[in-house]
Amino acid sequence: MLAYLPRPPTDTSQYGTFPQEPELPATPGTLAQDSWQQASTTAAKRCAQMPNYPSLPCRGIIVPSEPSLLLSHGSVATQYRPGALPRCPPPALRETGTHWYPLHALSVPNIPSSARGRTSARSSAAAAVPAPEGLPSRCRKLLEEDSPAVQAGKRQRQRYVTKVGKCQVNLGNIQEKKRFLSDIFTTIVDLKYRWFLFVFMMCYIVTWMVFGTIYLFDAWVRGDVWHKGDPMWQPCIENVDGFISALLFSVESQRTIGYGSRMVTANCAEGVILLMAQSIVGSMIDALMVGCMFVKISRPKKRAQTLIFSKNCVISRRDEKLCLMFRVGDLRESHMVDAKIRAKLIKSRQTAEGEFIPLEQSELNLGYDTGEDRLFLVEPQIICHVIDCRSPFWDMSAESLRREQFEIIIILEGIVEATGMTCQARTSYTEDEILWGYRFEPCMSLEKGAFRVDYSRFELTFEVQTPVVSAKELHELRELEQQEHSTLSLYWDHLLQPCVP
Repeated sequence: MLAYLPRPPTDTSQYGTFPQEPELPATPGTLAQDSWQQASTTAAKRCAQMPNYPSLPCRGIIVPSEPSLLLSHGSVATQYRPGALPRCPPPALRETGTHWYPLHALSVPNIPSSARGRTSARSSAAAAVPAPEGLPSRCRKLLEEDSPAVQAGKRQRQRYVTKVGKCQVNLGNIQEKKRFLSDIFTTIVDLKYRWFLFVFMMCYIVTWMVFGTIYLFDAWVRGDVWHKGDPMWQPCIENVDGFISALLFSVESQRTIGYGSRMVTANCAEGVILLMAQSIVGSMIDALMVGCMFVKISRPKKRAQTLIFSKNCVISRRDEKLCLMFRVGDLRESHMVDAKIRAKLIKSRQTAEGEFIPLEQSELNLGYDTGEDRLFLVEPQIICHVIDCRSPFWDMSAESLRREQFEIIIILEGIVEATGMTCQARTSYTEDEILWGYRFEPCMSLEKGAFRVDYSRFELTFEVQTPVVSAKELHELRELEQQEHSTLSLYWDHLLQPCVP
């Protein structure tokens, strides 16, 4: 649970793109020059592959102070060009031959592997960097480990809910286990199939064995076992002279088989009472086990596997508002009735009084006040969360997103049209699975008088022009521009107003 606490700001001035190379017996000047060219080439290619974010200067991070520097595609991208990076090392480093490496842009979010083939381009760019002769294989591995997929794998942590919807919470130290026996039906249904089949078989086998033993004991007490084949003897149960024959009679009686060779006669009342008791117990077992089997098979849990979610969330502008979006779809032609979707933000925090709240759950508005959370899930739909003043992402920018640690739980509920049972599908998104400045590609087209959904494009995204600042800063900037516009309008109206003598 401590993994969900916010991470402290990373001091990017202490880290470089690559670690310090070991000293080699080669010439210091030549090795420094080769290392400088290699680092410059890698930094230039990285800047060229990330047009949505401003390039970083060589010494630290410069925060733009003008409104014109807020857009991702604009003056910032043209102000710091990759070609200007080789002029960044100070003269002292060039004279002494000290190795210099450009700073790593830790504030840039992950670039998706499916968007425009960026992962393959990144790996090919890293492979194209010429390695100086004599460098150990460890330095070449660092170039390969710098890919976004490897970096994302290193940041993996324990999820609250997996991508397939399984809750990663284990219950322990439960004292009152008798509560499970009070709801025996739900307990049996929730068992795994191997244990359920074991309980199913043991219920019948145990009753057959118990009543078979009782029949054998009755025959032994009355003396039917000792008078086998005596035509003058009147037995209580015919042809029961051992445990095997008594077990067969128990199975035939409970399953109403009745082969005719073994039967209860009217010579004893206890035999009739035992037969009635076994029939009642057998009917109860049939009702319980068959009902549990039917409910377990028809549970809509497997129906949730045909409800899919996008692997990533995206953040971009929609109707001049910064929005967090993801996509949902249904693979079956039978639709979900009254489908509703909601989202929870899981994040640990510490109150002003010093109380630590682990895994606090807060609601994300997906349109429940306007009815947009009720879906007609016929085709894939993009669910939108508007980042406003009530959103927990109100003051979160692309820079601060990477320092946060949280998890978004998505819950989709609906009624299965075929069975009428309620189905629930779940998934989760961590901060590493949120792409800033991207949008989902359309996956619907009109063909032969009907709409066709191409699920091969369900996960595809493309980059769009998106501010890298928070929604709060965008709102303040918009209000500032409106105030300046209103001031200029009043001043212009005052100039145009004719003078009254």
